[in-house]
Amino acid sequence: MVRCPPDDPPGGRETLAMDAPETIDDARAWRAVADWHHAAFTGLVLATIVRCGTPLAAELIERVFARQREVRFLDGLRKLGIDRLPHAVAAAQYHYLSNDVGGVAVQFMPESERKAWVRYVPPRWIWAGTALCAVPDEITVAMLRGWHARNGESLGNPRLGFVCTKTTTAGDAALEGYYLEHDRPLAPHERLRFARDEDGPAFDPAKAPVLASAAWPRERLEKARRNYAMEYLRTALPIAADVLGAERMRDVARLAMRQVGMQHHRDAAAALGVPAQGDAAAFARFLEAMARGQGDAVSVRQAGDAVRVIQSGPRLLDGAGAARAAARDAWAGLWDGALAAHDRGLALHVEEAGSGDAPALAWTIAPRVRGAG
Repeated sequence: MVRCPPDDPPGGRETLAMDAPETIDDARAWRAVADWHHAAFTGLVLATIVRCGTPLAAELIERVFARQREVRFLDGLRKLGIDRLPHAVAAAQYHYLSNDVGGVAVQFMPESERKAWVRYVPPRWIWAGTALCAVPDEITVAMLRGWHARNGESLGNPRLGFVCTKTTTAGDAALEGYYLEHDRPLAPHERLRFARDEDGPAFDPAKAPVLASAAWPRERLEKARRNYAMEYLRTALPIAADVLGAERMRDVARLAMRQVGMQHHRDAAAALGVPAQGDAAAFARFLEAMARGQGDAVSVRQAGDAVRVIQSGPRLLDGAGAARAAARDAWAGLWDGALAAHDRGLALHVEEAGSGDAPALAWTIAPRVRGAG
């Protein structure tokens, strides 16, 4: 049986030994956090396409997936125990297994030691629901350039490339293609090519590795899927600040986050079992539950009509570096939008509340000043 670390997707940071026993309430919170940040990432990409144009959105996506590959791929191969397989097979198995951990439907079809297929079947996780209708095919190409086309580069094998045969963003029945080890080194522009007239073989589960998630307790699988979803937005926000510029990113991303927060607050609150409407204290319960679901320590204090929520970290901003302020301001739009749906008479203010070694955010929920925006 192929096994990978029990909580994070391959290459992640947490291990089973570090975990305390969890409850089903934790699993429910992890699911709400995963859905929340999944929607936020999709919203960020759609807003970039609409407000900044497809070329900048494609650059954002290519860099996000390149960064994920740099951080996760080789470490993930080792943790999955597939790092000694032929490179084409190992790369395809990695995508099959690691995406299953994240709740993404992927198929793996080996053809030989030098050729192995992967197929991402609908419904596509990354462009959930009707979002798929708004994503140009150039965005899929950018994703493949950032990750699939450069697996050979990561493995030190210049002969390994990826051939894409189908894309759902073009209306095909799946995103499909195969890793192929050629007889010669490939130039950078040859690492990704398209052969849309080719059809992949049927998926045979008997030829696929055993899915690691099949042996996992439900709670641990929910936590892994939370981390998988959060990682996309955690990676994207600092890169968006670089691609768009910090000020433009704040405007574009914060608006997108606010809209996502407004749209998804009711469902998230229901999933957590907290009120979707009420006073500042009721919204603080939502913030607290979501912060704990993200893996952050949190404390709540009421002062008159205002409530102050202190959130350690947060993990979502880990690694943001110099882009932390821009990423924080954009991410705060999620919670600002949620509060607008909760009670438009309340306002949300966020500020840094920790030190360099122990960063934290302070969220203050208070009645909106009459005449304020």
